[in-house]
Amino acid sequence: MSGYNVAPLENLVEQFERMPGIGNKTAQRLAYYVLNLSKTEAEQLAGAVMDAHTKIHYCSKCCNLTDKDLCPVCANPARNHSVICVVETPRDATAIENTHEFKGVYHVLHGSISPLNGIGPDNLTIKELLSRLNEESVEEVIMATNPTVEGDATALYISKLLKPLGVKVTRLAYGIPVGGDLEYADEYTLAKALEGRNEI
Repeated sequence: MSGYNVAPLENLVEQFERMPGIGNKTAQRLAYYVLNLSKTEAEQLAGAVMDAHTKIHYCSKCCNLTDKDLCPVCANPARNHSVICVVETPRDATAIENTHEFKGVYHVLHGSISPLNGIGPDNLTIKELLSRLNEESVEEVIMATNPTVEGDATALYISKLLKPLGVKVTRLAYGIPVGGDLEYADEYTLAKALEGRNEI
């Protein structure tokens, strides 16, 4: 912000700008919104941020976010604990959970293998996944990493580790979105759709 400088306001805008997907204009709107809050509302907002920061940690089993030892999915005996869906982020687990189709449990890697960004297998929660397979009777591991070069490399790396353990490893099917037109799909998406075709 230039011209009319108020240091605490500038600092607030800068903090919002550091958030993913927030540009300068949106950061300014958020800062002015916060300034217009009552003292009680501002304290509640600050308290919610600090609460989330201090109370949320990784589930001791699946590495998803929770405020208890086990997340609600791992703690639920009605879930199928013999099927583990491996995802890159907690947001991915939430997206799958919102379909209400998956009845198994999750394992969150917190990233994908990306040598260019200095992220190797040791930076992910792969060891934790392997220890789960030794402790639990797991029949299938679904690799639900993103359909990117890094996501595919991560899925391949983990599947090579799991195959000798006699665990069935599957990959999420991907290709043409429902309601999409073939003419607008890129070659990679079309190729993957052809690869993953099913009998009807």
